[in-house]
Amino acid sequence: MNRIALAAFISTTLLTPVAFAGTIHGKVSGVKGESVVYVEAVAGKNFPAPTQHVTMDQKGLMFVPHIIAIQQGTTVEFLNSDSVAHNVFWPSISGNKKLGHNLGTWPQGQRQSFKFDNPGVIALFCNVHPDMAGYLVVSPTPYFATTDKTGAYKIDNVPDGSYTVTAWNEGAKSKTNPVNVAGDASADFTLSK
Repeated sequence: MNRIALAAFISTTLLTPVAFAGTIHGKVSGVKGESVVYVEAVAGKNFPAPTQHVTMDQKGLMFVPHIIAIQQGTTVEFLNSDSVAHNVFWPSISGNKKLGHNLGTWPQGQRQSFKFDNPGVIALFCNVHPDMAGYLVVSPTPYFATTDKTGAYKIDNVPDGSYTVTAWNEGAKSKTNPVNVAGDASADFTLSK
């Protein structure tokens, strides 16, 4: 390697700022069932929409899985695996009724798709079977996780920085905490009704 090439290599390698990524982990308590924890929107940062679709099934007269967390811009395919017709609709996204939508009704084996471009919590219903309900939690960032049965969660690959993290649970009020990520960060939440 000649001196000019070596100098260029050293200056680009050593002087280029390096972005570090860490982990946010913790526990959600005070509630039962799965919770979703996600990093709120980051000022000045846009994230590309995922290209992979997610499927929510309607099986056994239930939405399966009951709760799905996705990144903003994700397309969800709603499949009907039951032998009866099903419908999917949501009256709002995080209370905004202008964002409500009805996908219609379709028979077994068919699916309808919808791209969720607005972040928030979406309660899903079937107008054919009023007892059916499910949830989508649309995170504005790719940094989110669903808790395990003990309430523990882990969000990997979060760039170092300061963030607002939100915990959501079907039966409780959401709660936010500030978090500073510098390799590893912890954020615990106690939710209540």
